[in-house]
Amino acid sequence: MKIAHVITRLIVGGAQENTVLCCRDLMRRFNDDVLLITGPPLGPEGSLLERARAGGVPLEIVPAMRRAIHPWRDVRSYLAVKAALRRFRPDVVHTHSAKAGVLGRMAATAVGVPVVVHTVHGAPFHPYQRAAARAACRWAERYAAGKCHALVSVADAMTALMVDAGVAPREKFTTIYSGMDVQPLLDARSRRDEVRRSLGYDDSHVVVGTVARLFHLKGHADIVQAARRTVQAHPQTRLLWIGDGLLRDRLLRQVAEAGLSDHVQLLGLTPPERIAELLGAMDLVIHASLREGLARVLPAALIAGTAVISYDIDGAREVVLPDETGLLMPPRDVDALAAAMTRLVGDEPLRQRFGRAGRQRFADQFRHETMTAQIRRLYECLLTP
Repeated sequence: MKIAHVITRLIVGGAQENTVLCCRDLMRRFNDDVLLITGPPLGPEGSLLERARAGGVPLEIVPAMRRAIHPWRDVRSYLAVKAALRRFRPDVVHTHSAKAGVLGRMAATAVGVPVVVHTVHGAPFHPYQRAAARAACRWAERYAAGKCHALVSVADAMTALMVDAGVAPREKFTTIYSGMDVQPLLDARSRRDEVRRSLGYDDSHVVVGTVARLFHLKGHADIVQAARRTVQAHPQTRLLWIGDGLLRDRLLRQVAEAGLSDHVQLLGLTPPERIAELLGAMDLVIHASLREGLARVLPAALIAGTAVISYDIDGAREVVLPDETGLLMPPRDVDALAAAMTRLVGDEPLRQRFGRAGRQRFADQFRHETMTAQIRRLYECLLTP
């Protein structure tokens, strides 16, 4: 097949890593002709462009394509994507993310691409938006859904959310979990002691990790409040934050004001290939985001054998199984978050039980090879008259 993937930007993130792995697998495992169309990876989150190039994925950069709405740039992006698709003449166009999802589906329909697919990594509308913005995003998704043949959800929860919002009928959706490179996660604890020492931790420390952009709605401020109580009960607690973003300085001030400067280490941007060993060095992972399709760090941590705590949002409950693989808290319930953190920091056998159960349950389900094979079968079904 000739397959074009379109995504807004190749920053370091779950949707972007998913897309790069899928493109690479389609080329290597199915001998498909693939083109990845993307805007520039602007922002403090880092870039996956070099990783895509290293994997041999052909790229076409659309300089005007950005995440923020900008009518003139968006028109230029649409025309550029349409021109790229005319040149490439794909059998399938597969879009990702809100901006590229709308523009890519419009462009693919305009040039008569036989099959158009869109992946819902996370809904672009959410309760924390202004009402007008939420309504506009919902309308845009509904309009774009009419321009494609199938929608892929990274969690059943995404399908339910989109159906309830009237975006498309349930039969148009297929759940395919976001794949990842599982083997490094299975090997994550092989260098645990060495990695912990390099970060300044000894055997007495309980390392509570968070992997997320330092951005709005990612929940770091809630973690700071909860950690104050946990540290009082368990002074050996250490928080390790991986990621960077616009709220870096504000969050560091909050850490200092909470008296936690000696307990929090901000590692900043980290090469994706290091994430596995860092998850293996942690004793517990907390994800307090308020909106997410299905945060890849949750299954990744579990496959690495590390217990998890998450707010009960979107697809989290599909991997954080209460009292089996981790603990789920109501969103923004800092008291519950603090109680959960304190409980697991103080209970090593329970953490280990959660980690073992998560590894056994999810290692095969989240392999990128599994994801790509399911996506490729979907393409075949849609192309078959």
